[in-house]
This record gives sequence, structure tokens and C-alpha cells, in this order.
Amino acid sequence: MPNKSLKQILSASKYLVVVAAVLVFIGWFLNTPPGLVGKVDAIGYAYCHRIPERSFHIGSYQLPLCARCSGMYLGAVTGLVFQSILGWKRGKAPRWGIIAVLVVFVAAFGIDGVNSYLYLLKQIRPGFLPQIPNIYVPNNTLRLLTGSGMGLGIAAMLFPAFNQSIWTDYDDTRSGLPGWKAFGLLLGVQIILDLLVLTQSPVVLYPLAFIGVLGVWLLLTLVYAIVWVMITGQDNKFTKVRQAWLPLLAGLTITVVQTAAIDMLRFWLTGTWGGFPLG
Repeated sequence: MPNKSLKQILSASKYLVVVAAVLVFIGWFLNTPPGLVGKVDAIGYAYCHRIPERSFHIGSYQLPLCARCSGMYLGAVTGLVFQSILGWKRGKAPRWGIIAVLVVFVAAFGIDGVNSYLYLLKQIRPGFLPQIPNIYVPNNTLRLLTGSGMGLGIAAMLFPAFNQSIWTDYDDTRSGLPGWKAFGLLLGVQIILDLLVLTQSPVVLYPLAFIGVLGVWLLLTLVYAIVWVMITGQDNKFTKVRQAWLPLLAGLTITVVQTAAIDMLRFWLTGTWGGFPLG
């Protein structure tokens, strides 16, 4: 009986998730700025401060994510795609040496973030915390690089976690980053991408704008899909992507709901779709 009841609940949830997905997306779509660029900006608006001075620009257009967030989500997408190419069902975590390097990347992200935030406070309020000096003058290049390192770390942890949670036949003997050669190649790819971003060429920045915000939704969708299968008891039940459509759609729906809620709250507080001003 319990199994029959669970099956009935899961069967009903399919329709509820689909209806919720359609309604939520339509509601978000109709209440955000018009045009494709407006929708992209609305996603960035929910998850990034979007301070103009800390973002890349194409002429007068500000990218939807700041330099740090752009690096982080670009790194996360790069890491996920790279590991998927090597083996998209690999569920083993990277070796400890690689994890140690990734921890250093995360620490660099935190140090640069704190230093940058202190610098911002001192700009807004001269004389604030004079006893705490800035380690260095923050800049968008460092924000991009440390953000990319953080993104690679997120991808290295999320990739095996997702595979271990979703697939029946995940490979627990191999990692998406199986050794130093693969990790070095991934770092090389990311460095090249970051250098291309730093050219600030529109040819590079326009795709970055879309990759960044899609990366936001991709990461959250994967995380919430994991949560969904754990709550519904469907973990390790799938062998093909088309079989996992329900947890993935549920993850996307929750992501859009979260994005819409943050958008509404921020707009209610600020009355503008723009970034936070420095002054």
C-alpha cells in the first residue's frame, strides 16, 4: 500500500509540475523587462549586485552579471561541460590533491571578495574601519579569475553529486577529473576563456552574457533536481536523460520561482532594474 500511494503521488506530481512550470514561467516572462536582453538582465538581477563599476560593458550595455559572477558561472559551465565530455555519468569525486587546489581557489575567491567589499565600504563611507587596510586595490581582472576558480570548484563537486543522485548506472570508479592531466587541460581551457573575456570584445562578451545567466539556472536546476529525487525517493532510479525529465523540470520550476521571488523583492525595495549604485 505505501508503494502504491507513493506511485499515485508521483503520477499526480507529473501534471502539477508541468502546470506549475508553465504558469511560473509565463508569470515571470510577463513581469520582467521586455526583449531577450531584458530577460537575461532579469536573471542576473536576481543573483548579482550588478554594480556598474564592477561589471564588463559592451558600449553602454552592462553585462547581466558582474565580473566575479561572470567568472564563477563561466567556470562552472566550463567545468560541467568538460567533465560531461570525459564521461557524463562519472560519479567519483576528484582525487584529494585536485580537491586541495580547488580549496585554494575557493579561498582566493573569499579573500578577494572580502577585500573588494571592504574597499567598497570605504568608498561609500570614507574613514570607515581605518584600522583595517585593504590588502590590494581590487579590479575586475582579479574578480573574473577568482570567480572562475570558484566556478571550477562548484562544478567539480556538483558533477559527481548529481550523477550519484540521479543515475542507477553511474560510474563510481572514475571521476570527471580523473587526474592531473585532465585537470591541467581544464585549467588551460578556463584561462584561455578568461583571457578572451578580458579582451572585452563584443564577440566574446555577448555570448558570455548568455552563458553566465544560463549557468545560473543550470546550476540551480541540477541542485533542485537532486533535492527533488531525494524528497520523492526517486534517487538512482534513472538510466537515460529522457527518463529524468520530471526531476529536471521540477528543478527548473523551483529555480524560476526563486528567481521571480528575488526579482520581485529587489524591485520592491529599489524600484529599478538597474544595479546597486556605489553612492
